[in-house]
Amino acid sequence: MSASLQSPPSSALSSSSALQNRRLGFAVYSTRPSFAFKSQRSFPQIRASTGFSSSLDAGLSTELDAVSSYSEIVPDTVIFDDFERFPPTAATVSSSLLLGICSLPDTKFKSSVDTALADSACYRLESSNGRMSCFINKALVNVGGDMAKLVPGRVSTEVDARLAYDTHGIIRKVHDLLKLYHEIEIPPERLLFKIPSTWQGIEASRLLESEGIQTHLTFVYSFCQAAAAAQAGASVIQIFVGRIRDWARNHKGDPEIEAALQRGDDPGLALVTKAYNYIHKYGHKSKLMAAAIRNKQDVFNILGIDYIITPLKILQSLKDSVTPPDDKYSFVRRLSPQSAATYNFSAEEVCF
Repeated sequence: MSASLQSPPSSALSSSSALQNRRLGFAVYSTRPSFAFKSQRSFPQIRASTGFSSSLDAGLSTELDAVSSYSEIVPDTVIFDDFERFPPTAATVSSSLLLGICSLPDTKFKSSVDTALADSACYRLESSNGRMSCFINKALVNVGGDMAKLVPGRVSTEVDARLAYDTHGIIRKVHDLLKLYHEIEIPPERLLFKIPSTWQGIEASRLLESEGIQTHLTFVYSFCQAAAAAQAGASVIQIFVGRIRDWARNHKGDPEIEAALQRGDDPGLALVTKAYNYIHKYGHKSKLMAAAIRNKQDVFNILGIDYIITPLKILQSLKDSVTPPDDKYSFVRRLSPQSAATYNFSAEEVCF
């Protein structure tokens, strides 16, 4: 991973369904790890700056209040979850989400998919592949348009993962989706386009960002991917903390992961820290997002990152955990522009 833009496992970008198995509930859990991580060793105890006060200081008393003062906590919700408990602040529209909508008899977004499947312009296309692509594009945009009315933040729309190694194919797909969003009057500033972080995907992100189109680069599993994505000007870069940890449990030989393990660090959290420091030390505009969060400690160890996509189970645990007044300083900002400024990168890492 430190030497190429390939992400583990090598088949991860082979199909759209493979990329989205987490959403569909097909997660494969690894056996018990043969190594142990020494918690927090590589994360300096850096407190929030004076302009970034903790919610606990204002009298709020749950762990969720505390962590929300450092990072934007994004509920990892799908259409079947209770939006009232944890209203989503942003949304992602993907092929697996469409599958979920179609698998239930009655959902809030079913009519949006039905309208897309009844589109006469799609039926008039000669090729079956063209018709299918047309239906999916319309469904993604119809659901995305509905999502944009429900969330205050941006809606990220998945680009077909089969285009992961086709720069111009990705760009054409984004332009097609953007045109459909324009037809339903969703402004471009409310939109992100989610692209796999292959070399071709990162190049597509660079070209799209130069047009003013916001991109969301995902499936980042190595520092070289994160650095290249930041240099490309991606609006959002997403790292899957838990997936990197799972990979490390069953694979050997990757120099980046081996280096983290030798330091006693969790490789997923270490990558988040390094990517954040790179973005902020060298003035890149990208926002960093952590996903595949597996427990509360993952959240605590990356406080200060821009976004943390957090499963509802963990959110509920944070909400239910009341912090005694004596523990008001137990939550510290692990990531900050100040700490990034002191982080040392090698000449090779800086000169990607």
